[in-house]
Formats: sequence, structure tokens, C-alpha cells
Amino acid sequence: MASYPAAAFASQANGDNTPGRGSGGDRLCHHTEIESDIVPTAKSLTRLCSRDEDERVAALEELSHRVMLCLGLDKPGSARLSKQTLLQLLRLSRSCPLREVRERATELLRTAQEQGVEVPRVLAQGPSAFIPAKQMMKEDMDQEILTESFLSLGRVDHITMVMALHPAYLSCFLKAQHALLEMDGPLPCHWRHYIAIMAAARHHCSYLVQQHSAGFLEAGGEESWLSGIQHAPTKLRSLQTLNKLLAHRPWLITQQHIEELVCPGAEPRWSLAELIHAVILMAHAHSLSSFVWACGLSPEPDHIGGYTFRPPSPSHLPRSPRSPNSPHSPAHEDGRQEGTMEVEVLMKRMVELQQQEEECTQEEMVTRFERERSESIPTAVVREAPPDLVLCLVEDPEFRYEDFAPRGEQAPPTMRAQDYSWEDHGFSLVNRLLPDMGQLLDEKFQVVSNLTYHRMAMHEGVDTHTLRKALWNYIHCLYGIRSV
Repeated sequence: MASYPAAAFASQANGDNTPGRGSGGDRLCHHTEIESDIVPTAKSLTRLCSRDEDERVAALEELSHRVMLCLGLDKPGSARLSKQTLLQLLRLSRSCPLREVRERATELLRTAQEQGVEVPRVLAQGPSAFIPAKQMMKEDMDQEILTESFLSLGRVDHITMVMALHPAYLSCFLKAQHALLEMDGPLPCHWRHYIAIMAAARHHCSYLVQQHSAGFLEAGGEESWLSGIQHAPTKLRSLQTLNKLLAHRPWLITQQHIEELVCPGAEPRWSLAELIHAVILMAHAHSLSSFVWACGLSPEPDHIGGYTFRPPSPSHLPRSPRSPNSPHSPAHEDGRQEGTMEVEVLMKRMVELQQQEEECTQEEMVTRFERERSESIPTAVVREAPPDLVLCLVEDPEFRYEDFAPRGEQAPPTMRAQDYSWEDHGFSLVNRLLPDMGQLLDEKFQVVSNLTYHRMAMHEGVDTHTLRKALWNYIHCLYGIRSV
């Protein structure tokens, strides 16, 4: 996700967002004209993202100088480090791929703490709750793509860090996302971010809501829109029905839903190019929300829920190696053995399915689809209540995913993948209305559908085609699409 460095270093002098010092933190300070020449500025961070190494070195020295001046001034009228400055230093110290920047940010935070400033700390152990942080922080990762992300976007967020485990996909993902959000198109940039916010909010994904909220404000969006969907323009609100159907029950979408937005007499009316752009943005945010949830992504260090100014409690101290949750504990050893057995069973089943598929008729495949649909589709997903910053952006929050054909009821017509294909219909339509977008999406689809490392757990040289195809078809099945 793009982040926006211009908004990063807010120059606040001992305001409500400024953490106090350990001693004398409540002392009133008067603003003076020298503050603008001392406190870290937005330009400090922007220059850190320069492709000119000398420029970055100079920017790093300037940032350090300004921070040290703030720490050294201990008299009425002095400038103080703002909360935003401290959070940006925290983020740089955790995720910047440039070692010299990362180490300097860590040093500045440590110095500030030694001077009595309350500094923030991250709440999560790493970018993902499911993937060990060491696996994503190792030096042999594709540093080039991470560095490019930092220089282009001003940060390396958790989505990028997790996707960097699959550099081929990350590369085409970033290109497609950049084109969707930043390149020329029928929708203004702040509208693009707001549509992504609306889509992410349907899945209660506060991570993406916060990411796109920052982009929305940086692109010139009105802050009041973020306080509730009712404050957004009528034209944007007219997408809400299509948004919730795309997110939860796409089989209910009809021709009428599109006509109500684009046909003459529609008020407000969307052009076909605008609507295609909006639909791709919504689908992008819907699927990316699933990625965020599935990978257990932690809030960014400068996001709400990602940091605290409180010292760690005993429960946050490292666990003993004998702890039940330790990777070397008997409980983990048992889980590892059980997982190994499951992989063996799965691989055996894959071979059997490959043999059956060669002999399976079209009618048998349809029957198999209906059986899997009726037996395997979950009817509800239980999550904790979404935060207010998300809930205020959702209309009809009770509208969620439901089985498209509950048992005992007549099944609605299912969609067949062959009736409408991306290759024959979608690609040309998108490319005609949004030049180059069709090619970027097609590259992304091709990479992800063919992505494999020929491994399953400890087994090497495995043909994973059957498993990948099964996952692809199962996801289609969940949304009423059969591939036969």
C-alpha cells in the first residue's frame, strides 16, 4: 500500500498529541518563531526517499540534527518532538530496508528515551501473526523490490513485507495497484481511495481502512467523509448496493444494478469507464481484505492499535523455552507430527483425484460441484465487533455472506466460468476503458495461478497443480461459480 510522506512529520510543538517528558512534561511551553526552523518537517522524510544517495545522506543528517536540537532545548518556548514524528521514527526503525536509515531511527528513539521522552513501542511481534518475523526480516530477501517500494511509496508496509516472500507476485501486484490508485484514469485520486475504504469496511478490515484513509487525506479528501458514509457525495454513496453484493453475495447482482448507475436518467449517473474503474477498485480491496485477514497482518507501527506509549507488562516478556507455547514444547512437537500426517494424506488424495479426473464425465463433475456446495460452504463467519472508524463507513452492516442455496431450498442458477471469461470478455472491456489496466491485471492473474515452489511441507518436487486448482475452484464455488 502506498503511504504518503508529506503528511508524516506533523510539526506540532507540545500540543495535545505530544508525549510529555518523564520530568517536567506538564510544563507549559510557548510557541516561538524558531520552531519552524527546528522541528522535523515533512521535507525531512520526503528527502529520505530520494534515489540520490547523497541526498538521502544529507536528509538523514538534517533529520538527526533537528531531532537532537529538539531534545537539547529545555526551556520555555522550545520545540518538542510531536507524536507523529516519534511514530514515524518507530516505523523507520522497524521496516525501512535501508540499513543506515533504520539504524539511525533506532538510535534517535533510544536517545530521546534517555532524555526522558516517552517513546512509543510496537505492540506486535512482527508484520504477521502467523509468519515468524525472522522469516520476513532475513537479509537474503529480495531487498531490491523492498527498497524500490520504500523509495517510491515512502514506506514498506506489512502487506509488502509478507508478499515479498513471493517476489514475482509482489512485483506485478505493486504495478497494478499503483495504476489503480495513482495513474491517469476517470476517477479523481481521493475518490479512488474512498471507494477502497468503502470496500475494505464491508469486510471490517481496519488495516486497509487506515491505509487508504491516509491516502485519501493526502490526495486532498475532506476529513469529514471519514467520520461517516453519509458525509460522502451522493454519487459515491450510490455504489453501496453494488459494493455489498460484490463483497458478500455476487450471485445476486443483476443487469438492473448496472443500469441504475450508467443508463440515461440515472441520478447520479456513472460513465461506463468510471464504473469499471470503481468495480476494479472494490474487487481489489475486497480480495486484499481477505489477504490481510488470512495472513493475520498486524497494524502498522503508526496505525491505531499498532503502538503504545506504555512500558511492556510482564505478560509481554519473552516466554520460557519450557512454555506450552514455545516452538520446542511437547505441544508443538505433537502438532508438528500431526501436521506431517495430514500432508501425507493430502498428497495421497491428490494422486487419487488426478486419476479420477481422467475418467470423470461432465455430468459427474456437475454432481460433484453440487455435493461440495451443499456440504462444504460455511454459513457464517464470527469476528469481533469492528471498531467505530470502520462501522461508521458501512451501510446495512448486518448484510453478510450467506450460503447462496441453503439446504431444502431451490438453488438459484449458478454461474459457469465458461459463460463469461476474463480472456474473451473482461480483458478487452477493461483495456478499452482503462488503457493498460487489462494487461496489468492479466499479468497478476497469470502469476498467481501458476505460482508454485513444488513443495508441500517437508516434501520437495511435488506437482501442486491439483491442489492449486482445487483451491481455485473451491473459492469459485463459495460464490456460486462452477468451473464445469
